[in-house]
Amino acid sequence: MIHRNTRLALAVLAALPSFAHAVDQVDPVVVTATRSPQKLSEVLADLTLITREDIERSGFGGVADLLRNSGAVELVRNGTPAANTSLYLRGAETRHTVVLIDGVRVDSQSTGGASWNGIPLSQIDHIEVLKGPASAIYGSDAIGGVVQIFTRKGVTGTTALDLGVGAGNLGTRKLDGSIAGGSGIFDYAVTLAGERSDGFNSTTPANTFAYLPDRDGWRSHSGSLRLGAQLSGEHRLEAVALKSHVNGQYDGSTFSPDADDHTIQDTQAVGLNWQAKWLPALQTQLSIGESKEHYETKPSIYITDTRVRNVSLNGSYQLSGSQQLNFVAERREDQLDNTGLVTAGVGKRHENAVALGWLMHAGPLNLQAFARRDDDSQFGGVSTGTLMAGYELAPGLRLVGSAGNAFRAPTLYQIGTVYGPDLSKSGVTALQAERGHNVEIGLKYDGRAGNVSVTAYRNRVNQLIVFGAAGTCQSQFGCYGNVAQAQLQGLSLAGGTTLGAVNLGATLDLQAPKDSTTGNLLPRRAKTYGTLRADTALGDWSFGGNVQFSGQRYNDAANKQALGGYALLNLDVQYRLRRDLSLQLNVDNATDRDYTTAAGYATAPRTVLVSLRYTPKL
Repeated sequence: MIHRNTRLALAVLAALPSFAHAVDQVDPVVVTATRSPQKLSEVLADLTLITREDIERSGFGGVADLLRNSGAVELVRNGTPAANTSLYLRGAETRHTVVLIDGVRVDSQSTGGASWNGIPLSQIDHIEVLKGPASAIYGSDAIGGVVQIFTRKGVTGTTALDLGVGAGNLGTRKLDGSIAGGSGIFDYAVTLAGERSDGFNSTTPANTFAYLPDRDGWRSHSGSLRLGAQLSGEHRLEAVALKSHVNGQYDGSTFSPDADDHTIQDTQAVGLNWQAKWLPALQTQLSIGESKEHYETKPSIYITDTRVRNVSLNGSYQLSGSQQLNFVAERREDQLDNTGLVTAGVGKRHENAVALGWLMHAGPLNLQAFARRDDDSQFGGVSTGTLMAGYELAPGLRLVGSAGNAFRAPTLYQIGTVYGPDLSKSGVTALQAERGHNVEIGLKYDGRAGNVSVTAYRNRVNQLIVFGAAGTCQSQFGCYGNVAQAQLQGLSLAGGTTLGAVNLGATLDLQAPKDSTTGNLLPRRAKTYGTLRADTALGDWSFGGNVQFSGQRYNDAANKQALGGYALLNLDVQYRLRRDLSLQLNVDNATDRDYTTAAGYATAPRTVLVSLRYTPKL
């Protein structure tokens, strides 16, 4: 089966460039791969860029759906877009992906990882998805990769207004607006958005504990603010703030059929940045940020709050025309308020870190090396490193490879509750950081014919923390421990080209994320998944279609409960009524496919959304 899938992947890879006509290539600048600006075509790592144009074409759902439809991740959701959502990047757990909003780290110290259902889509300008371990650059959590979200930004000398309103089936209504611009040294961007939906039943009859025949709706509102001051050609100050609130219904229990169960998710992120260029070769960025995650259920009371504070000094020094030195010094402080903690409901810790990076290019050869040391106040120090190399075999064709390690610190919940190790018991040791060791090799082509990349990787994750048997903690129901190992390996392909007036794009992932002890596939992850995208413009009309597909998965670690594969067809049509006014139709899951990503939980049926967008020049 693997050999057949590999042949299919290589056939897709070979076919894409053959369709190509000459096209004008745009080479955007990204920052996530090395924590410093780089042209996308020069990035050695496996990185996906999602643009504002991609976001505006999207219909149903939020950031998680956008990432899935781009082929960057696998998605698992317990019902509606307001429900708990997990994203698997290269088969890694949700907690193994660093999430940044304008450089501010967002994390939950109760569940581990960002709360994807709390991140608003309307506030975003673009997203960079870095695949593969990156702890040598970003520290804890980056075993699977990094997702960095950038909000909208104003431009001095212009004023841009963007207003949108939409309505669809399931009783869905949307409204958003933004204004951005600048004058003199100042620039600004303000965005507000709201959404309501009557929703659909979030559970299925297979969920014998929680199935209730009702509709589970949601409502959300969000806002963001970005202010900048270009004090001189060498110094810039910038302040960012984002807040979102999501209130969603869910089915709590068949034992309380009359209860109106709700989950409430609040996400906040604020940051202050000072970018400075001290010398032609020396530039720095001083950043101070804080994020808060609040999760609550009603009427069954459960409340948990995470606060993450971060201060970092990040910079680069141009050693020569072909060599650059990057440096980072930062401090992170985590706090968790949760009634399950044995230490008066509050847990705290901090990490101090320093890191260095070396980037070199000499003719067709590119070399990069990164090293970092993190010292955690609870479990000690961790050293990480990454080596990367690229060689241009021909114009636009590059062979790349890398090797590195990564880690994820235990959450404060795993350490501080009755489920964490009881160190007063004989032979019981403290939780250690989860560790990942990755190697990969890839081939990238980027030229007028289009672009294609193929990456083969193997990531061995040791000391995985799982909830296992009782005996090492105070609880009789089970305990957390470093008792599991996983091997994440696979082949990722992506490509894009044009065929006449049609833009084409495709992604394909062939993977085998397995439990190293049992050899079983990790729960809810498929061996094969990917996307196909086609769009074109005809006068004032534009048409687009996206197919998102996934193979069979298993709901359980024992691989006894199979979840069937599926393919979803999403369509988007836009008509420009005039230069500043457009009408858009989105039909997601157009064939009304009945599928599931988590046993007992429903997914959205066919959804239709009609929206009007007004973008006048002021």
